[in-house]
Amino acid sequence: MTTPVTFAAPHAFLGARPHDRGAAFCVAGVPLDIGTTNRAGSRDGPRAIRVAARMLTDGRHPVTGVDPTALDLSDLGEFEIALGDIPASLARIEEQAFGLNHLLAFGGEHGVTLALLRALVKRIGEPVGLVHFDAHLDTSEDNFGQRFAHGSVFWHAITEGLITPKRMIQIGIRAPAWPEMYDWTRGQGVTILSAQEVHESTPAAIAEQVREVLGSGPAYLSFDIDCLDPAFAPGTGTPEIGGLASWQAQGILRRLGTLDFRGADVVEVAPAYDVAEITALAAATIGWEYLCLMGAR
Repeated sequence: MTTPVTFAAPHAFLGARPHDRGAAFCVAGVPLDIGTTNRAGSRDGPRAIRVAARMLTDGRHPVTGVDPTALDLSDLGEFEIALGDIPASLARIEEQAFGLNHLLAFGGEHGVTLALLRALVKRIGEPVGLVHFDAHLDTSEDNFGQRFAHGSVFWHAITEGLITPKRMIQIGIRAPAWPEMYDWTRGQGVTILSAQEVHESTPAAIAEQVREVLGSGPAYLSFDIDCLDPAFAPGTGTPEIGGLASWQAQGILRRLGTLDFRGADVVEVAPAYDVAEITALAAATIGWEYLCLMGAR
């Protein structure tokens, strides 16, 4: 069978076959955004990412030669949520994610990561290390009185024992935050790399530090698209200037193939604020890069 032209590619992510929960690798959208603290709209992120992924279906990875469409891959569509209810939505997301062999999820707000980590840790029976790309710490105990808003996801993940903090590294941090948040986060053992530190280093050096922090053992990747500078990802709810360039994120990710990743998410794409689809394409490419790592492994 010939490959369809780019503009006629299937709308499933990378043309993956639909709705097979038994696949080795699954993709799912998580259209929840009621815990955002600035601009809403990331509920539409999964669909935009799938459409933008059409650009990634015609060829192999330019460095490794991997074709992620050759993986045993299925697109499960969108997870169900409980309209207007964050805790109930997290419970539903956890239930739908539980039991999957390996999930790549597209948000949706960053709060969905808590449910995904709960499901993963319940399945594998131990906490994970975390590679966290973001402009924000996301370790607030609550956001404006809401305990499960998107800026508190990793406070919960750490306090619930889902993450081993000494095996957690945050990359690209640069947003305003209270000193107490930095003190608490570092006090748990988390490694924080600011965007400025990334700019003054190289992807190879940052990746080496990531590998040193994570070491061996199960790991998880959570990529908030606002880790990228708004020049490369304007379509997000909480943009922060001074962020990573797309090539920096790619350069780091491509060197993390030795980590024992058990799942990943790419979140906070809000296509209503996007320009020429560049944010959705960046998110789709991060997902594609991740699957290429899995294919190489």
